[in-house]
Amino acid sequence: MAVASNRSAPSPAAQRRPAADEAPAKAPVEKSPDKAAPQHAVPEFSKEQELAALRSMLLIRRFEEKAGQMYGMGLIGGFCHLYIGQEAVVVGMQMTLKAGDSVITGYRDHGHMLACGMDPKGVMAELTGRSHGYSKGKGGSMHMFSAEKGFFGGHGIVGAQVPLGTGLAFAHKYRGNDHVSLTYFGDGAANQGQVYESFNMAKLWKLPVVYIIENNQYGMGTSVARASATTNLSMRGRAHDIPGQQVDGMDVRAVKAAGDEAVAWCRGGNGPIILEMLTYRYRGHSMSDPAKYRPKEEVDKVRTEHDPIEQVRARLIAQKWATEDALKKIDAEVRLIVNEAAEFATHDSEPDPAELYADVYK
Repeated sequence: MAVASNRSAPSPAAQRRPAADEAPAKAPVEKSPDKAAPQHAVPEFSKEQELAALRSMLLIRRFEEKAGQMYGMGLIGGFCHLYIGQEAVVVGMQMTLKAGDSVITGYRDHGHMLACGMDPKGVMAELTGRSHGYSKGKGGSMHMFSAEKGFFGGHGIVGAQVPLGTGLAFAHKYRGNDHVSLTYFGDGAANQGQVYESFNMAKLWKLPVVYIIENNQYGMGTSVARASATTNLSMRGRAHDIPGQQVDGMDVRAVKAAGDEAVAWCRGGNGPIILEMLTYRYRGHSMSDPAKYRPKEEVDKVRTEHDPIEQVRARLIAQKWATEDALKKIDAEVRLIVNEAAEFATHDSEPDPAELYADVYK
């Protein structure tokens, strides 16, 4: 199985022009050997797969839009990092998993929770600090977990989830099952030392972990070209003999195809693998970031030409698998779910002060 070759990713997210305030690169971007690999044909989805992907991505998109609105109204405090634009990554990868697999990520995590099947009401209630939130209102955006759904948290320390995800893979191997750990992190975390310590351990022990780098082109306000000496992040496992490939993270079909190969690689006892998802976030790093470091035209171009949801919509209509009215109905159903979650989270009770001491151990 040719898991080490790069998957074609034509999105402009992968070939972004520098913003006006960025200094031009002083040296050409490194050309890796994998760049010469032949392009992979993106497999087609069935009608059922397209509709399932559309509904899942719409749920994340509408939820995040509502979360942003509620943050602006002061109903959500602390930090709030939205996933708008990146929906195809987690939805495509989730389509490759089975019960017992584990998922862990960083702080841009609401989409991962929803893709794992966590209740939008519980997620939104946690964002608003209410008693029926997933962490009983004590964790907020960055500290939600669901062992039942195999979601082991979004983590606020950059890169800290990578050794934890590696540990989850170790647990799977120790128990002798064929489950895998999906360990997500961003391009900004890709330069963290703990990431490479994890790579080394995972390869040494052949742990079943898929490292998913969600390269949305900016670590906070700095483009990946200015922060990383080598910008092909799929090659970051070379020193540890870990194969990797780049994937068009704006196309849910490409994500699932790459994910299927990677998950099969891990279940087959071959050890870790890296998938670099070339994706793009439409909003700032967090709700407090106006994103003035990139031109509006850049965002508009991705939205217009490579939006992950609009690509699915266009295919459904082109195949005559759905009409505009049918797709509007799906969107309305999703909006109703999100509105109900927001209503629940707004009127849910606040945690009892005594809850502050629950689950705290000496």
